[in-house]
Amino acid sequence: MRKDLVPGEQVITTTRPQPRKLATPAAAFITAPAAAAFVSAWTMRGETARLIPVLNAGWTPWIILACILAVGWIWLAYCLPRLLRWQGTRYTLTNRRIVARYGMMRRRDVQVNLASIRNVTVHQTVLQRILRSGNISLESGHQGVVTIQDAPEAARFRDFVLDAMDELPEAGGPGTDGRFDDTGVMDYTDQAMPWELREGGHDER
Repeated sequence: MRKDLVPGEQVITTTRPQPRKLATPAAAFITAPAAAAFVSAWTMRGETARLIPVLNAGWTPWIILACILAVGWIWLAYCLPRLLRWQGTRYTLTNRRIVARYGMMRRRDVQVNLASIRNVTVHQTVLQRILRSGNISLESGHQGVVTIQDAPEAARFRDFVLDAMDELPEAGGPGTDGRFDDTGVMDYTDQAMPWELREGGHDER
């Protein structure tokens, strides 16, 4: 994100979606090999043949192989894509805009200028309230409503957005500690930056 910043722009905070969505893949990652090991041991003791007589001892290697393949499929087709989807999603707030970035190989970016935001709303389910996450809706004039899904510390992220909006320079003239460029956006000097660099830290999820 640093290389994408324009002159005078500074990152306030960067975060990912609340990691609760990884709970089910994590459980599957752990329980799948445990279940496969149990079934394999159960088969090697001859219990499968007792339960289903047609599955005699000759089927034992194939049953064990099927268990191994099932574990590999759960890891690669279920757990890994969800981990990569979460890892590739990032929400970045700067002193000028909000950038929601999705994907690692095939990337999609959604950007909202702070100056165009008219309303910021946090929507929370019961579980999200317990985990302090939420969906943040940003209403702007030309983009309609852009929603940041399942942002961690949703109330704090909303406060960061509102504070950054308050720090925006007023259009039409220079400020006291900076100057406007040709586009009418204030270019802060190093001494006049309204935010400390907060990329990473406790807001990184």
